[in-house]
Amino acid sequence: MELAFYADPLEKFVIKKDSTFALMKEAGERGHRIYAFCQHDLVLNGQNVHARVNGIELTGTEDHRWFDVRETEDRGLETFDAVIVRKDPPFDVEYLNSTYLLELSERKGARIFNRPDALRSHNEKLTIAQFPEFMVPTLVTADQEQLRSFHAEYRDIILKPLNAMGGDGVFRIGEDGLNLGAAIEILTASGRKAVMAQRYIPDIVEGDKRVLLINGQVVPFALARIPQKGEVRGNLAAGGTGRAQLLSERDRQIAETLAPVLADRGLFLVGLDIIGNWLTEVNVTSPTCFREIAQQTGFNVAGLFMDELEKTV
Repeated sequence: MELAFYADPLEKFVIKKDSTFALMKEAGERGHRIYAFCQHDLVLNGQNVHARVNGIELTGTEDHRWFDVRETEDRGLETFDAVIVRKDPPFDVEYLNSTYLLELSERKGARIFNRPDALRSHNEKLTIAQFPEFMVPTLVTADQEQLRSFHAEYRDIILKPLNAMGGDGVFRIGEDGLNLGAAIEILTASGRKAVMAQRYIPDIVEGDKRVLLINGQVVPFALARIPQKGEVRGNLAAGGTGRAQLLSERDRQIAETLAPVLADRGLFLVGLDIIGNWLTEVNVTSPTCFREIAQQTGFNVAGLFMDELEKTV
């Protein structure tokens, strides 16, 4: 197969933990041809969407020399067997516009994973509201008084933006309410942007668990991302430590409930975030933790992804 990865610049990959690299490596080992392009490489010319793509070869190393560019060409996305969307957030206007271009290419026959309309329809923070039975008490608003009332009710809360990743902009506000006003002003841009408030979940000390769903299949291991001392964010990008572990009964209940629903909606790859017994996020843009799970358990997450992709296309 010829596989095109819509991703961030390859030079910026942190190979030791990059899940997109894991997918490319698995694809290369299976004999598939690998291409890559970035957001700014997408072009609409009349009714046709094409991209300036680099054909790449993996060198077998895992440092900054991990790939060579084989050739560069303009190609319609429908000419690939699959286009794999791996662009990191933020989900900003440029990202939104790229989903419209990808959707136009679908109409010409492109096979895109995850589907662009599904990416638009599943905000990584807000999608939990579609599964209220698994959701911790949550408020989404730009209104300062409602946010203050939420804190007054639950006393210990988390505040976070709706379109960031890696733990960026996450605040914990404890019972004393210290810095509540400042956090609200910063995150809501003084009342112009909605923010998510959630009751603090003490189980975060045992990790923010990443549970992966691939084409409706549940990966049997989670990566519990454990915050470093003095932190509330378990994200690896925020200094958390990853510990692979078997899914708990509750993890599996949540995953098996969501997996077929999200797959039917065009979400081939999903990363659920679960803290304790609660679903906190549904990640659809570029879910990670493939390499950590594989290294610690031997379970080949990228292999499962390619198995399912080969069956699908």
